[in-house]
Amino acid sequence: MTSANNKSDICQEHWSQTNEAGTLAGMRFVYFLYRVFGRWIFTLIMYPVALYFVLCRADQRKASLKYLRAHYLSCPEMWSGKPNYWHVLVHFHRFAEVILDKILGWMDEIKESDFALTSPAAVEKLLNDSRGQLIIGSHFGNLEFCRGFMHRYNHHNKIINILLYDKHAGNFVKMMQSQSDASRMNIFQVDEFDVTTIMMLKEKVDAGEWVFIAGDRIPLSGINRTVNVNFLGAKAPLPIGPYMLAKALGCPVKLMFAYRSPKVSHKVLFDVSELCDKLIINRKSREQDLTGYAQQFADKLEEHCLESPYQFFNFYDFWQPGSDYLQLSGHRQEGV
Repeated sequence: MTSANNKSDICQEHWSQTNEAGTLAGMRFVYFLYRVFGRWIFTLIMYPVALYFVLCRADQRKASLKYLRAHYLSCPEMWSGKPNYWHVLVHFHRFAEVILDKILGWMDEIKESDFALTSPAAVEKLLNDSRGQLIIGSHFGNLEFCRGFMHRYNHHNKIINILLYDKHAGNFVKMMQSQSDASRMNIFQVDEFDVTTIMMLKEKVDAGEWVFIAGDRIPLSGINRTVNVNFLGAKAPLPIGPYMLAKALGCPVKLMFAYRSPKVSHKVLFDVSELCDKLIINRKSREQDLTGYAQQFADKLEEHCLESPYQFFNFYDFWQPGSDYLQLSGHRQEGV
């Protein structure tokens, strides 16, 4: 296992440096068409948009193909053959559908009946728990959908705080704000995270509030703040930040996923599971403990990826160049 303290940074563009595609005016126009004509016109229009990504966004295209082929190697029975650029097009198109759902998540159109729960008992237990919670989510599916849903249909009056980084998606943020000012409530940018923020979050959790954080992207501080986990047949770096935060907050930790699934008639499948009641990291086994928690998250993420491959939206080199996935797959270059 590679030490989290002696990894060397790999020269590649960080995901936060990816330029946003699309203008604010373009987003508003497409959304206007959706409001007038319905979802079918949005679905149709997004195919040429997805084609643009396939043709013009090389890094995202390569990342999508690499991920889809990793899925193919892990679960070949779900595929008729090795994924190619058509599958990349479908992948980008599904992402466009999720962008629409992110906006709809803050509108009255989303109802409780639009959700299918993997475990109603687990959700009810979570909602009835008066303690503050740390919720670890991901860029798989649409966790924003759940946040908007919880904000409107939250009969238990849970206050939700979000740790994220979306400064690279300014147009989308403005679009969200134009639909609902509540979409920016209790949001904290992770690049402005410091001891004062941790103390403030500790007070919120002690008062019974929830904190959401993503657990599936290399942190802004770089790869040295990660541990390596097994994901779809190869080692992938995941951040240690969520688990260090959980230790500081001293609260229960849950894993949460939400995505449209054909298994439930394309309703939003909502899954919540318990990581631990209180996260413990021993000084002598710090890295092993952190890796163990991160691996539990990776296992759950992989479980859902295997069920719905097109819902994974990390369009950067998740395993990094030179990872053992390249040797495992035998795909030395894009398109081979």
